[in-house]
Amino acid sequence: MLYYLGQAKVYRVDPDVGTPETLVDRGPADGSRPQGTIHDGIGVHAGSGQIFWTDMGRPDARDGAIFRCERDGSGLTTIVAPGDAFTPKQMKIDEASGKIYWSDREGMAVKRCNLDGTDIETLVVTGNPVVDKGDETRWCVGLALDPGRGHVYWTQKGGDNASQGVIRRINIAMPRGSTANNRRDMVTLFSRLPEPIDLDLDLSTRTLYWTDRGDNTISQAPMDPPAKFDPAIRIDRTVVLRGLNEAIGVALDLPRGRMAFTSLGGEIGVCALDGTGRRMLASAHGMLTGICWG
Repeated sequence: MLYYLGQAKVYRVDPDVGTPETLVDRGPADGSRPQGTIHDGIGVHAGSGQIFWTDMGRPDARDGAIFRCERDGSGLTTIVAPGDAFTPKQMKIDEASGKIYWSDREGMAVKRCNLDGTDIETLVVTGNPVVDKGDETRWCVGLALDPGRGHVYWTQKGGDNASQGVIRRINIAMPRGSTANNRRDMVTLFSRLPEPIDLDLDLSTRTLYWTDRGDNTISQAPMDPPAKFDPAIRIDRTVVLRGLNEAIGVALDLPRGRMAFTSLGGEIGVCALDGTGRRMLASAHGMLTGICWG
């Protein structure tokens, strides 16, 4: 089953049937466009079946939040209260450690907390939200986890199609002598990307997948770059899907060798991991963001 987000909605769809179902609607009762509510990242806890998602709030205000509901959409609960996050974006759940991880765009950081929202920690800081306000090169957007090797991956998108985007990696555990503001273990895997957004990982083949809103693609590349690589001129990026309408979400279904994707232009679709066999489940479906399997 696929779970994905609209501006103020949480949807579910069986990709083999293709009829979306609205589980949560936090928009105005009159159907007007929501103000200050923009859902972005989503994850399903396999053990409990609960759905978690981020709400960016207003981009110019520190009022982002993280919510949870049951698999059927009932039991809406605030996990991270508005203001305890700035603009939370893509999120992932590490069930073994009982943690939620997320990128915070205007907050210029990667953070995590317990599943109940307690013990918020900052893992890395990429800028000062006040001093660096508006500097999109510092905006953390996508996020992925490799718990087995103890790594967190994230994107910093840069300006609109400005070829300033980067993909980076750090250890989950803080190295001795490092702080969130000074991560000595930070590795830049790619730089000068058009505008990278969301991430997902195939840990079995050590392959990184990401959407790019700049050139409207989904790409893949090795998670482990060659020795003495230059992140600005890596040639092992392979574009597997083109022509998306403001590409945002990507989620891998490894057992069935496929992935799902969304776009701000209202597209949701599935295709093989190599990009073949694209099949659209919906189009002009409103502004769509995060997506996951569950």
